[in-house]
Amino acid sequence: MKIDELRRVCVVGAGLMGRQIALNAAHRGFAVRLWDASAEQLRAAERWTDEYIAGRIEKGRWTKDEAAAAQARLGFAADLAEAAADADLAIEAVVEDIAVKRKVFAELDRLCPARAILATNSSTFVSSLVADATKRPTQVANLHYFNPAMVMEVVEVVQGPHTSAETASLLVEFAQRVGKRPILMKKEIEGFIANRLLRALGREATFLVDEGYASFEEVDLAAEKALGHPLGPFRLMDLTGIDLAFTIRSAIYEASGREEDRPPRCIEERYRAGHYGRKTGRGFYRY
Repeated sequence: MKIDELRRVCVVGAGLMGRQIALNAAHRGFAVRLWDASAEQLRAAERWTDEYIAGRIEKGRWTKDEAAAAQARLGFAADLAEAAADADLAIEAVVEDIAVKRKVFAELDRLCPARAILATNSSTFVSSLVADATKRPTQVANLHYFNPAMVMEVVEVVQGPHTSAETASLLVEFAQRVGKRPILMKKEIEGFIANRLLRALGREATFLVDEGYASFEEVDLAAEKALGHPLGPFRLMDLTGIDLAFTIRSAIYEASGREEDRPPRCIEERYRAGHYGRKTGRGFYRY
């Protein structure tokens, strides 16, 4: 398949990332079908899309014609079979649970045309963990967007040992077509590039807080004003979700068994209390 033949995109998972990935592709000219196992989540994504587009028009970022074209290209599918039926590319953006992802990939393999590329937006798991759930491992890879996907420029394409050079090249070209700057990783490694860098910073930040060296506000102040980061590590966790941070760190700890990989106390306490950050109105900060 050539990049000009890649016209139809299926996105599975209508949460914060999936809905933005879908709208980004529709805005850039692709026919997109978004589906979620939760009907309520899908309705929420549809409401969010209407509100987001209205905001773009109000701020003068999109013309009315541009907005209408994007909306016309984006559909909300009643079931996965409808979303996957004619897809050239399927992007999985469900919860960071490898068992759930494997089920999704097995279903996508069954429902998508033989030509379709199957990509995971996972921020942690490498695609070799799901490729063998399909009969097309050469067409499976990571396509990792950053939050918020409508705004962030970089996308990480990760070529696993099973991924063909053609698949990796097509995903790089697709990322460019949707206005992103792709990074092509030639080898798999858990966490990829940006999140491994971020995790190193987060590990030190949570150590300083858990051991009583400084408050989380002071650590954020140092990151933002001394290092020039747009958001300190704790403000960033509130934005991306403390539940996601805990889930990812728990998976890493379970895989490695190393004490240094155990989720930090300051994250676990908030996770257990249901304080996930901006989405719940309280995390490290109150909103």
